[in-house]
Amino acid sequence: MGDIQLRPIRETDAGELLTLQRAAFVQEARIYGSVDMPPLTQTLAEVQAELADNLGQVALDGARMVGAVRARRDGDLLLIGRLVIAPDRQGEGIGSRLLAAVEKAGRDAGASTAELFTGSLSEANLRLYKREGYRESDRVPDGDGTAQVFLRKPLR
Repeated sequence: MGDIQLRPIRETDAGELLTLQRAAFVQEARIYGSVDMPPLTQTLAEVQAELADNLGQVALDGARMVGAVRARRDGDLLLIGRLVIAPDRQGEGIGSRLLAAVEKAGRDAGASTAELFTGSLSEANLRLYKREGYRESDRVPDGDGTAQVFLRKPLR
């Protein structure tokens, strides 16, 4: 996997993060047959606002951002979102490393449970999350035959 370094996400990462997010979510858009999804329509200002108070992490290969995940604490919950990996770096274990790092940040911040969600057709995402110890806690229909699948994991 090379010498991937992880560090906390910063507000100054917003531009590069938005570019990476859009590249990573193109495959999701293909799966769902729509580019009208928040990760592809989100603005730079919205990303900057999200990063202002965030427990997320970024993965760097030298100066290049190859992965990122966002998270924030809400009471006892660590809400994890937008795990993105550069398309040419998927399958190298970067997502697992980012999840472990953000879970540690959540534990350190006082969260006892991590929660995330993905779409029901996102099979690779579901495999990753289940492999990392997440279990389905809820399924919310989107009205088009798909659903948002919520998964949780205790942070011990």
